[in-house]
Amino acid sequence: MTRLTGRSAFLRLLIEEGVSHLFGNPGTTELPIMEVLPDFPQLKFVLGLHESVVVGMADGYARASNRLVAANVHVAPGLGNAMGALYNARFSGSPIILTAGQQEQGHGLLEPLLYAPLIPVAQPFVKWAVEATRAEDLPLIVRRAAKVALTPPTGPVFISLPGDVLEEEAELELGASTRVDARMRPTDATLAKLAARLLAARNPVILAGHELGVHDAFAEAVALAELLGAGVFHQTVPYAAQFPSEHPACLGALTRNQKAVRAALEPFDLLVCLGADLLRMSVYSPVDPLPPGMSVIHVSEREWELGKNHPTEFALQANVKETLAALLPLLRARRSAGAAAQAAQRLAAFAPRNWSAQQGRARLAALEAAEETPIDPRYLMLRVAEALPRDAVVVEEALTSSLTLPGLVPQRDPKSYYGLASGGLGFALPGAVGAALALPGRPIVAVVGDGSALYGVQALWTAAHLKLPITYVIANNRSYRILKERLVSMRKSERFVGMDLRDPEIDFVALAQSMGVAARRIVEPQALAPALREAMRQGGPQLVEVMIADGFGDGR
Repeated sequence: MTRLTGRSAFLRLLIEEGVSHLFGNPGTTELPIMEVLPDFPQLKFVLGLHESVVVGMADGYARASNRLVAANVHVAPGLGNAMGALYNARFSGSPIILTAGQQEQGHGLLEPLLYAPLIPVAQPFVKWAVEATRAEDLPLIVRRAAKVALTPPTGPVFISLPGDVLEEEAELELGASTRVDARMRPTDATLAKLAARLLAARNPVILAGHELGVHDAFAEAVALAELLGAGVFHQTVPYAAQFPSEHPACLGALTRNQKAVRAALEPFDLLVCLGADLLRMSVYSPVDPLPPGMSVIHVSEREWELGKNHPTEFALQANVKETLAALLPLLRARRSAGAAAQAAQRLAAFAPRNWSAQQGRARLAALEAAEETPIDPRYLMLRVAEALPRDAVVVEEALTSSLTLPGLVPQRDPKSYYGLASGGLGFALPGAVGAALALPGRPIVAVVGDGSALYGVQALWTAAHLKLPITYVIANNRSYRILKERLVSMRKSERFVGMDLRDPEIDFVALAQSMGVAARRIVEPQALAPALREAMRQGGPQLVEVMIADGFGDGR
């Protein structure tokens, strides 16, 4: 037993659970924690200037490190400010212990300033939510929270910390960590049936998902594609690296256009979904993206995804790396010489349309727009791709402006790319900060639309404060272009109300400089390449604002 205050016990428990970074925006109810933070130098406090930025930074750190991280916000309004970012973290499966200071128990009955029950607010977007009522319960609560957050399917948890619990002193049994080994694979009998089914397919295709990146299973996925002669698509929401783009079997990313996805999948007779969302879409379409009668094999540790929207012949709740490691020897042993020859023929046939071929065509199309002013977003993405250091990590949230980016920038390793998981804006600017802290030594390049940037612009201050090697590229089309495009295509209207950011114009260079980030604006296409190269060479935070065409004839 150890006699500790609740505040000291909380921080000590975080450290014992492996937390190295606490992202926060403190208020009065968090002062007990801030008071004792200097006593725990193992825990690095990272200040964010808005609660959504705090959770966004924690999300980026968790995704890039695959480690447990902590974030702290301030009472009910702070938790409310953080909910959009928490929604993102839920979709990305980030293991975050999110806490909020709460008014003292009993005092809350008086409904003081800033008070509201916190558990109902957090519950929809976390795996577990709890309020501590005694200091003696903190060890159990923090140990359980860490276990729950890190057990697949991973995700955020929430703890409400009343002030009296933090102030209380008690004899505590701190306990020890528990980690659930969830690296399960199917039974031998199921693997045998699975191998037979895969070898019987005439023309299988693989849908590669982010679990391949999370579990460092690129090599196993490549081996499966080569054994089967299967093409590989990246999943429809590309929020993490999924499969090496430059492999001959890679066919690029599926879109979120149901009709186009269906056309892309129709030549195949078996869809093998590896750690992916099975054809997650965006807006409604009467067309189902899965071709009628197509069989599906789905391997994922997220049981909710299995058979959620489409019938699944094999629905395997398992670790994708362990499953492939056990499956590959069976396929090698059972594959006939004829099947091997057919697999090789299928792989060779992908050459004219695989990712590398698509990249060549995308590059030529972008170069055709090299002289256009305002700058064509395709040309911007080409110059970004060309300027990237080979070990760069791309964080992307530019929506319409970055449509061509996945076809120009290859995914080479599991930590090379992070994008928007949920569709909720605001991840990229703070997420890049978290990624930079998680991956020291790797340059971070964040490609962000002007509209998206405004949801997390306060993260620039943290990047400058910590002198992080982040290059922010703001694609400024002075509008919500995605809404304009959808209003035209879906509603047949060109009356754009509330979709322009022109009066007054937003100056991202001035915004960045006000927060300590060196910045420049690029208007002419010939200035683009040298500006990007120079920014990425600097080693500290830089912002390049690029004035691009808005797509609707409004000029600069």
